[in-house]
Amino acid sequence: MSYTKSKSTKRFNFQISRNSTSHKAGANIVTIGTNTGDGFYSGGTTQMTMTVKEARAFQSFLNSYIDGKTVAPAID
Repeated sequence: MSYTKSKSTKRFNFQISRNSTSHKAGANIVTIGTNTGDGFYSGGTTQMTMTVKEARAFQSFLNSYIDGKTVAPAID
């Protein structure tokens, strides 16, 4: 079973494509792209694509640090 869901905000476009029956690389991906129509970003559209597994790790990172209760590790 496959599906694609999209969400757009003023500055970003989000999309997830899932195929639970496929084992091909690239069958389950999350894409985040800039929306150049708002004038905030100059140049062309920038896009980042990651696997659903990578997106879950990113979600976990955001959930841990976005509330402000957990101190983020120092970056050297």
